[in-house]
Amino acid sequence: MKAKLSTRALFVALAALMAYPFMPFASEYVLHVMILMMVYMVLAMGLNIVPGFCGLLDLGFVGFYGIGAYTSGLLTIHYGVPFWFIVPLAALNGALWGVLLGAPTLRLTGDYFAIVTFGFSELVVLFLTNEIWLTRGPLGLPGIDPVSIDLTWLNEDWFWEFLGEKPYFHLAALMVGGVWFVVRRLEDSRLGRAWFAIRADSLAAASCGVNILNYKVIAFAISASIGALGGAFFARWTLFLSPDMFKFWESFLVLCMIVLGGLGNVYGALVGAAVLTALGEVLREVLPVLGMPPEVRFLAYGLIMVLIMRFKPGGFFPAIATSGRSNPALADVQRRMAAHGATGEGGGGTAS
Repeated sequence: MKAKLSTRALFVALAALMAYPFMPFASEYVLHVMILMMVYMVLAMGLNIVPGFCGLLDLGFVGFYGIGAYTSGLLTIHYGVPFWFIVPLAALNGALWGVLLGAPTLRLTGDYFAIVTFGFSELVVLFLTNEIWLTRGPLGLPGIDPVSIDLTWLNEDWFWEFLGEKPYFHLAALMVGGVWFVVRRLEDSRLGRAWFAIRADSLAAASCGVNILNYKVIAFAISASIGALGGAFFARWTLFLSPDMFKFWESFLVLCMIVLGGLGNVYGALVGAAVLTALGEVLREVLPVLGMPPEVRFLAYGLIMVLIMRFKPGGFFPAIATSGRSNPALADVQRRMAAHGATGEGGGGTAS
């Protein structure tokens, strides 16, 4: 019942969000910031699957973000592929690279896996910088066509001036709603419970018959496809790409968002992305008024994050698995372990 209420509340919030651009007080600047915020929400929900659900530290998520963005940009510039076809193609490309990277490396654990993913993100940036024949390297990739909607029958300039960034705003809101719906369904599925069981105790999950590597690869591929999806939208929104947009800082920022919101909690990912995006913009506006140099923004940003984590160490919405409440997946694994210990049987079955 509570889950249904929260779902309805989110749909109401999404409907209110869709109406915001048409309010008389809506400004282009606020719309721009809110679109950026929703891009980060998508990235946060995607990254949350790997460290939040499976307990693996992924420092290379921005690599998939960049792959999706350049896939979208290059297909648009060279082949004129419509946005509606680019989105699934970019997501599939991201998933493919997620499998290629995850299959041989997900046997690693802890710091070793984090280092490999960090190296992957750096390789992506080096490729985008050095393969000038394809990406124009440091010069960036200009000339990306905007998302087009066939409204030529209107043939009125004033209409396009009125729209401004509104189509991107609504596309971003739909993207957030779609990704949220998919991730929430995954969280409540057998697949999601297996991921939480792996995060809680991988040895116990394996003893119950959970194929650890397969489940991790699936999580990595889904996470990568969502990152590429966000990149595909980002490219068609900014209409320009540069390798500098996909450096390690972006991965670190998205990781901070999900930790601040509550690792392993979908709602926490949304709130963390909203708070940190808004905080950066507020500091950008407030500090010059106070006579402080722009460099102080990063110091203030870091201090505020330290204070938040000091008083909310589990984030704004701690995951069920870490909040002291019973986790269904972990409880199931523990029940199976207890049963096997009592009867002396070997491992078998799957987490469900």
